[in-house]
Amino acid sequence: MLPKVNQILYVQVNSIDPEEAGQEFKARIADINSSYISMEVPIHDKTGHLKRLYSGDQLSVYFMMEGGVKHYFNTVVLGFKEEVIRLVLIKPPEPDQITKVQRRNFLRVPAELEIAVKASDKLMFTALTNDVSGGGVSLECDERIAVKERSAIECWVLIPYRNGTIEHAYFKGEIVRVKPLENGKNIVMVQFTDIPDIERQRVIRYCFERQLDIRKQ
Repeated sequence: MLPKVNQILYVQVNSIDPEEAGQEFKARIADINSSYISMEVPIHDKTGHLKRLYSGDQLSVYFMMEGGVKHYFNTVVLGFKEEVIRLVLIKPPEPDQITKVQRRNFLRVPAELEIAVKASDKLMFTALTNDVSGGGVSLECDERIAVKERSAIECWVLIPYRNGTIEHAYFKGEIVRVKPLENGKNIVMVQFTDIPDIERQRVIRYCFERQLDIRKQ
């Protein structure tokens, strides 16, 4: 069941910064169509401060139905619309993406990082990531590299930080999707299945720094 015009959305920004991620805002829905949901600029219920959002910000959202049941979905800021007041445009969820249980949604940032992949003892290759999150990565490789969905892989990703230091993060993952591109390459989407906490924190730190850089652009 989709939310309706004039309903209140409760919004959290999906950020690596725990202070920002822990704040909840609310916004009234102004309009809904197949392309976007427009909502008022979110406001903090306790402080009354408006939340400045950016195109591409990832949000965790819920709305209340009869009986006080919360319905959750994840979305992204598409842009803004200037009317009598400024409206924020977010991507509408598909009905099957709305759940009664809040899903953990790691911040995903666009990033070209060097990654080494071991798919088997006979298949090893290097590539560049397309995006990175605390829950997985997507990478681009030549279509002639025989990777298959649901197969297990090992990866080492090179992580450069803003202070000039470089670290490696090791993880085991599962290929959840292989998407062919028109340029003769594939996008390979990988979900972490086994990653030490210290390695995940390295990835999350990079995502936080990358998010700050993107917001400054």
